[in-house]
Amino acid sequence: MKDLVLYYQSYCPYCRKVMRYMEKNGIELQMRNIMEDRDAYETLVRVGGMNQVPCLFIDGKPLYESDDIIEYLGTAFGKKA
Repeated sequence: MKDLVLYYQSYCPYCRKVMRYMEKNGIELQMRNIMEDRDAYETLVRVGGMNQVPCLFIDGKPLYESDDIIEYLGTAFGKKA
């Protein structure tokens, strides 16, 4: 399994969309709230190049857009998107 980390903000509707999908499908990942974790915010901007969330880091490479993240997770975990 690849190293997966979801960067999010709790009030972001697109982040909540991804998290609802994960909860519905029993998917658990390391998660980093960029509003509560300054290091997470700095990593997101430094590595990802922008502060957009949700962002799924896959082996250290960013994937943006909630629909793309859901599609990736569905494939990776064998779940329907």
